[in-house]
Amino acid sequence: MALKIVKGSIDRMFDKNLQDLVRGIRNHKEDEAKYISTCIDEIKQELKQDNIAVKANAVCKLTYLQMLGYDVSWAAFNIVEVMSSSKFTYKRIGYLAASQCFHESTDVIMLTTNQIRKDLSSPNQYDTGVALTGLSCFVTPDLARDLANDIMTLMSHTKPYIRKKAVLIMYKVFLKYPESLRPAFPRLKEKLEDPDPGVQSAAVNVICELARRNPKNYLSLAPLFFKLMTSSTNNWVLIKIIKLFGALTPLEPRLVYSCVHVVKYLGLLAMSKILKTHPKSVQSHKDLILQCLDDKDESIRLRALDLLYGMVSKKNLMEIVKKLMLHVDKAEGTTYRDELLTKIIDICSQSNYQYITNFEWYISILVELTRLEGTRHGHLIASQMLDVAIRVKAIRAFAVAQMATLLDNAHLLTGNMQRNGICEVLYAAAWICGEFSEHLENPMQTLEAMLRPKVATLPGHIQAVYVQNAAKLFATVLKSQEGNTDSTAAQETSQLMIDRLPLFVQSANLEVQERASCILQLVKYIQKLQQKDVEIAEEVNALFAGELNPVAPKAQKKVPVPEGLDLDAWINEPPSESESEDEQPKAIFAKEEPKHSRPRHTEVDEKELARRREARKQEQANNPFYIKASPSSQKAVYYKSHKHKIFPPCVLSFFTGLPMSDQYVKLEEERRQKERAEKKKKEKKKRKEKRSGRGKKHDSGPESEEDITPAHQVDIVTEEMPEVNSLDILYFKKSSKHKKKKQKKEKEEKEKKKKKKHHHHHHHSDGGGEESVQNGTVEEEEPLPVSVYQSSARHSVYDIQGNLQDGSQVVVSVIFENKGDSFLKSMEFNVLDSLNSKLQRPDGSGPHDGLTVPFQLPPGVSNEARFVFTVQSIIMPQKLKGTLTFIVKDSSTHEKLDFKLHFTCTSYLITTPCYSDAFAKLLESGDLKGSSVRLEGVNMPFHHLLARICFHHHFSVVERIDSCASMYSRSIQGHHVCLLVKTSGQTVSIDAKCDEPTLLGNVLDEIKQTFSQC
Repeated sequence: MALKIVKGSIDRMFDKNLQDLVRGIRNHKEDEAKYISTCIDEIKQELKQDNIAVKANAVCKLTYLQMLGYDVSWAAFNIVEVMSSSKFTYKRIGYLAASQCFHESTDVIMLTTNQIRKDLSSPNQYDTGVALTGLSCFVTPDLARDLANDIMTLMSHTKPYIRKKAVLIMYKVFLKYPESLRPAFPRLKEKLEDPDPGVQSAAVNVICELARRNPKNYLSLAPLFFKLMTSSTNNWVLIKIIKLFGALTPLEPRLVYSCVHVVKYLGLLAMSKILKTHPKSVQSHKDLILQCLDDKDESIRLRALDLLYGMVSKKNLMEIVKKLMLHVDKAEGTTYRDELLTKIIDICSQSNYQYITNFEWYISILVELTRLEGTRHGHLIASQMLDVAIRVKAIRAFAVAQMATLLDNAHLLTGNMQRNGICEVLYAAAWICGEFSEHLENPMQTLEAMLRPKVATLPGHIQAVYVQNAAKLFATVLKSQEGNTDSTAAQETSQLMIDRLPLFVQSANLEVQERASCILQLVKYIQKLQQKDVEIAEEVNALFAGELNPVAPKAQKKVPVPEGLDLDAWINEPPSESESEDEQPKAIFAKEEPKHSRPRHTEVDEKELARRREARKQEQANNPFYIKASPSSQKAVYYKSHKHKIFPPCVLSFFTGLPMSDQYVKLEEERRQKERAEKKKKEKKKRKEKRSGRGKKHDSGPESEEDITPAHQVDIVTEEMPEVNSLDILYFKKSSKHKKKKQKKEKEEKEKKKKKKHHHHHHHSDGGGEESVQNGTVEEEEPLPVSVYQSSARHSVYDIQGNLQDGSQVVVSVIFENKGDSFLKSMEFNVLDSLNSKLQRPDGSGPHDGLTVPFQLPPGVSNEARFVFTVQSIIMPQKLKGTLTFIVKDSSTHEKLDFKLHFTCTSYLITTPCYSDAFAKLLESGDLKGSSVRLEGVNMPFHHLLARICFHHHFSVVERIDSCASMYSRSIQGHHVCLLVKTSGQTVSIDAKCDEPTLLGNVLDEIKQTFSQC
């Protein structure tokens, strides 16, 4: 017996599989029929074997031969045998063969009923799935009658994979056995509200097909389908529903209005394609497209925004932008709001500001956009401010006035310190006020605003622009003050610069340090000359004199080559081949990387040089943008300038002194009406002179784009957008590698250290007080020999920027501020390690060693330092005790300041956007644990309540409906935190879920504490 089994196993090694069969057919093209006949004989022998693997291999080959047109009905019983295999790989082959070979007249189908019922009730979902798939291909009236109840049971299966297949096969069952429709219809109706979109789509397909045959029976489902149509994001489902309504409309004409919502999107999509070829046809429907911006469906709003970009003209630009600005104020969620901001700027700036007729209006629009908090497009707003101020000369006085107001209110724009945040507009404001400082009404006030201590909290590249342009303002102020009889004003201005610039000299940013150091030394030298009564204002202004013109990116290539200059000639003789390696200069500081050597000089004859010169001249002649060297060379094109009128500023709710953009819409309409009236008078006068009625055609015709004259001129250098090129402009830089590699946790600790003259260091050894840092503020716990500052911004929070790749590290950013009269040096920062949190120290350091603070603190100066902590668990808040030691320079005494760092659980959350579909799946996963909290006496609008939770606790709004909103956040270690916030009167209920109950409880306690302090 054993020998027989071994012999059978060896024979199996030489059996042909499907690959061998296909390869053999391809190799026997001349006698293919004969070869296949031989293979069929071999398959018949294999089917006689007892081994199920051999039979499955044979059936697999028969399935392929059936696809080639050969009759395999003689093997129907063998196919049923393979279907009944307990192994899924063989069972799948059997059902595949049955789905291709079986039909209603196949005799053995009656033998499959029990086997299919057994597979349908299998605990393995894949056995059930393959049985449903195969049954859909060979279902008969008898099978439909016998298996209908089993399939209906599967419609309530726990797996969406099975529910979807069961719903779809029910359509085949209904066709073969119509009596099953009545008992199955309630369950089919339930599947229209299934949480899985695949099952939902399958139910819609089945009902739509059934409604085509008898629509009257499905009229009662119209409300359910309308609800599905307004909530579904599946375009194919929406198309099916529209087809269903098309079948039901003859029975109920009112249903035609129900599918308008879906047709909107399809209509907008079609309009976007028509816009490319027939823009005027689409522009006539401007009002209809603007109404689509009020739609609840975000996809329709975004599609309408895309259409508006191509519909803009000089006549309707202000109206369209006004409508978009209203939507910016009402927009929920940063994604759609950022899209609106981007679209507003794209619409206005397209084609070199072709459609803008009043740049005062555009500047006011840009200023209004600075009200947006949390936007990521501060860089975009700043670049537009710079571009307009540089290229539109007539607008500079107005732009400078608005930028000066922004600088005065800079504290309102510093809430978002992240890269490309709204604080980036201060970059543009500082540069414009410095470069065009002659237009400032009060340059001294602007200079003081640019030298405030809070400027040190701005990003480094913005500080650098502040420092550079403060020097320009200093030169302007000197020029105005030296003409006065009182010479002390100029000296006071110099002293102001000397007092404030050390704040920037101590900056952690090298660019800020360098600029501040150079300017500080220059101002000190100027002060010495002022003390000798030397007038130096003209010389200082000469440092920044000169007109700044816009330069195109490829302008250098268009500069003509002077006659007599041969660009192909060597400037210096090439090195000889005999030059030894010893003569080459050696690297002084480090080993240099091997560089690509310059190609050796090859002799070029005169003919080749002449050919190159001719080719270069030909290229220059054919280049329409090349600036010719002739006296009649083309110059930059300018639009004709009109009289510039500056309107008096009115009060905004955000800033004072800034004009509202709405007033320009009215003024622009008045200006156009006045121009049209003047035009009509001229035409009427011409008609009287000519005594002809031909001018009537012009009277009734619409106003063309050419008739609308711009209020300001735009400098156009080339067809490309110019770039601002200046040595003192810092370009926007990308995030540093340090920010990408580590988790970010910024915590502000404001410490004011003031040394009292009668205190010595032994007084502090008795019991130094402690102060706790919580939510970015310092709380005084005990009286200290060193006076400690308690922040007025008690409820300000620290900004957290996290990277989910490494959830074990956080970076604490500490701001030190010296409020005393003494110079502080040799500062050491130390925090006592706990079992959960440890301060990262250099290699070789002990657990009790402090970290040296990398700067000194002159009186009245603040600076920032960052410290990395390793955190094991983030589910509990924790307080770490720390000590700051320093030396007072005047008395050389050691001082000590004790404090506490408070790490809240909110500190570890990261604002993470989440789509509604992903949010729903997360809640349905069953992995999250729930908790809730009620807040009483909360008297604030609902959107303010959501904004407070987002700002203080780092959540993002997933979806909001009336006074109910879902919110999401994620911890640095990947914990999901979901909130459902509801409000009723002054009561707020928060239902929360998280995969870590302890973390969730602490976060809810901190939210409750936040609103208890309101």
